[in-house]
Amino acid sequence: MKNSDLFSKFILNIVLVLSICFSVNYCYAQQTAAPDSTGQTNEFELLTQRLVQDGFDQEKTKALFGNKAVCFDPDGVSLFFIHSESSLNYDQFSSPKSIANARNYMVTHKESLDNAQEEFSVDKTIITAILMVETRLGTYLGNRTVINTLSTMAALTDKSLAERVWGAISDSKKPERATFDKKVDRKSRWGYEELKALISYAHREGIDPVAIKGSYAGAMGIPQFMPSNALTLARDGNKDGRVDLFDHDDAIFSVANYLKHHGWKSGLSRQRQHKVLFKYNHSNYYVDALLKISDKLK
Repeated sequence: MKNSDLFSKFILNIVLVLSICFSVNYCYAQQTAAPDSTGQTNEFELLTQRLVQDGFDQEKTKALFGNKAVCFDPDGVSLFFIHSESSLNYDQFSSPKSIANARNYMVTHKESLDNAQEEFSVDKTIITAILMVETRLGTYLGNRTVINTLSTMAALTDKSLAERVWGAISDSKKPERATFDKKVDRKSRWGYEELKALISYAHREGIDPVAIKGSYAGAMGIPQFMPSNALTLARDGNKDGRVDLFDHDDAIFSVANYLKHHGWKSGLSRQRQHKVLFKYNHSNYYVDALLKISDKLK
């Protein structure tokens, strides 16, 4: 065989090997990419259909859940199943530094607090105490994407998705499986109702729902309202025609209206105050902290 023929055969073999390698790598890349490109659609497909069946606009709903920023978040939602109120350090909120910050806040927002107290008959020190414990007076608002939290929670009616959340909880913190399953059943229904409220609230106020950040539980804004409360009990404190829970005036008026709605009025006994505040967060530790802060601010 001539040298030129040998060289040609050598080149041909190289090209053939490279072609095979490229084909294998391309197929592998396609296979590994497939779950990421279709996972989101599969994860929220039934949820999207359910929302449309419940009256949400089909085109807008599909566009919302087609947004790459909207995704299933098992790691974030897993925190919901290991949270313990008793482990929180509520004493930090009544420290001299925290009380000094709260007093400064009451000076800065005096007009709004005074107006809210007059209109809703809710003590301004209680309003301030709630904002202190919830978000340190608006300085810590949470960094979770609320729609991801609530969509993930709502989607847990799918057992395979619930299993992914279970798997995201570290073994050292896993609750009893029966406890987890029971909470999933209850909170998936709750999450769906809150998701609907979030979409409705965002639409009403002209806010991009994907842009709203909040806590691991889906609470949002300075007062950490759940979307259902934002939709029904939040109020426009600065009279600009919008309800923005990330605005201090709106947050102050919203907290006052929430407490009035649940029975707060002038002259309430300490026991009755405790009962109303318990509606905000079902924790005796939380309520005791609020009343302690309020006492120090008076």
